[in-house]
Amino acid sequence: MPRNGTALSVLAVTASALLVALPTEAAAADTPLSAAIFRATHNSYSGDVNGARDSIVRQLDSGVRFIELDIHDNGYATSNDYSIGHDSPGNQVDHSGNPASNLLRDWLTVIDTWSARHPAAAPVVVALDVKDDLTDNTSYAAGNLAALNQELTSVFGTRLFEARDYPASPPSVDALRGRVLTVISGNGKTRAAYKRDAGNSPAIAINGRGQVVEVHDSGSGELWYWTGSYGADGRVTWHRHGRYDNGVTPAVALNDAGDLVEVHQSQNATTLWYRVGRLDAQGEITWSSSRRYDDGVLPTVRFTDPAGTRIREIHRSQGNSQNWTWDGVLDADVATVTWTGNARTSDARYDKTTSTSGTSRVHVWNGADGPTPAQTLRVDTDRRTGDRIRYPQRAFVEFQKGDSAELQQDALFYAAPAGESSFITAARQAGRLVRGWDIDSAAQATNPLATYPATNHPYETWYQNLLTRSGAID
Repeated sequence: MPRNGTALSVLAVTASALLVALPTEAAAADTPLSAAIFRATHNSYSGDVNGARDSIVRQLDSGVRFIELDIHDNGYATSNDYSIGHDSPGNQVDHSGNPASNLLRDWLTVIDTWSARHPAAAPVVVALDVKDDLTDNTSYAAGNLAALNQELTSVFGTRLFEARDYPASPPSVDALRGRVLTVISGNGKTRAAYKRDAGNSPAIAINGRGQVVEVHDSGSGELWYWTGSYGADGRVTWHRHGRYDNGVTPAVALNDAGDLVEVHQSQNATTLWYRVGRLDAQGEITWSSSRRYDDGVLPTVRFTDPAGTRIREIHRSQGNSQNWTWDGVLDADVATVTWTGNARTSDARYDKTTSTSGTSRVHVWNGADGPTPAQTLRVDTDRRTGDRIRYPQRAFVEFQKGDSAELQQDALFYAAPAGESSFITAARQAGRLVRGWDIDSAAQATNPLATYPATNHPYETWYQNLLTRSGAID
């Protein structure tokens, strides 16, 4: 993906600098994606309710290759899906020729079915304008971004061209024919959370099966986890993310059966608590209730036997520098630990930030990655250094004028309303894929034209003529 080390200048671009070669039909096969132009619609789900777009299928049949869907998380716990709508689920949604429901999966399936029937079509981009803050969805079951990722992959399958696979040199349009690209737009907190996570006092564990669990506190008394898997390339792929308790300074131990023991300190006191968890094949954790086992601060924990039933916990006294220890026996069937042998110890607390299994090693730490926060969660392995702990980058993340520097970092897709002509042209000149929305007259066209000039009236003569003259590819 192209890097953007400095902010684009949107004020001092001369007319001659904006001239780019537009693709002709003969040259379309060799056109890099970054130089191409495609028909696009704004609020595509609105059909003829607010504009003149007709159904999603009609739009695609007419050469539109950029579809925008506004989504909400209202009712996710009931429907296990997001809902389409402008200001709220169902608002300004035209069901004529479209799915009868407002559920995102039904609308994505329409696009997938069309794409499957048109394998020679130019790549279809689906922008998901997230209207709600998904960072307060505290689990996969509640509809966090892991759930959104899963929906994209389950609907589009191998047709989905993932952001993490975008090459350093822009691919040609032909190389992506029959594929679908997805873009997360809308709520800024949600977009940032997709690109990175931040937290305090992280801890990590890996087992002999390559399963990885990370825990941390939010800095405001919430405890969160990530689960992942250590791959053949030494990279950790993260699967699930969620909130599991309140407290600070957590630590975690994980055995080869996928059983885990987590310990932490209460947020506003010096009591120590533990939880038992079971990690399943999808990366989800089923947690026991939280149980108090002592007083103290800065707890750490490790399994001490190959079977993964005996554990040792070491923490510091709440009143001085003395360390204390407990021995424990895990009963995974009832999700409890029997603690014995509480005593002072001269042993150091375990390094909760590093875990090894055979030759595999994982280490978690905090550190800014360019413009990201200093508390950005990072992971090293024995073969990789400095990766972010984050959702697999299946979707691209859109950058809009006025967004933070971290949203601009590495962004391929840029977007702005039609009136922001300087922003659109500068981004195009820099090789970005640019959406200009609400382009509803020829007078709003820029030079060069936005990659995706998103209109509410895709069948009007002025739009058809403009896109034809510009060499739009379908």
